[in-house]
Amino acid sequence: AKAGLTFPCARIKRFLKKGHYANRIGSGSAVYMAAVLEYLTAEILELAGNAARDNKKSRIIPRHLQLAIRNDEELNKLLAHATISQGGVLPKLHPELLPAAS
Repeated sequence: AKAGLTFPCARIKRFLKKGHYANRIGSGSAVYMAAVLEYLTAEILELAGNAARDNKKSRIIPRHLQLAIRNDEELNKLLAHATISQGGVLPKLHPELLPAAS
């Protein structure tokens, strides 16, 4: 049963079974999980692509993923405890360090 998804439902079902998350895994659960993972991946890649384009780059690097996730309120909340290797930190200047407006 093809659900119009790119992510492999059969492999995800196998992972759900092997992971012992529950005694039984429903037939639609793998399809739903694949759809959610595909949506989240597309969302992150779109934002990371925008970050790469803003930096005049044609290739997404971990820094662009970090900027995309941390600048999006909902993704930042979802991945708050995730560390992205080679991601760096968000730029933030303390207001006292900025030149005084005269």
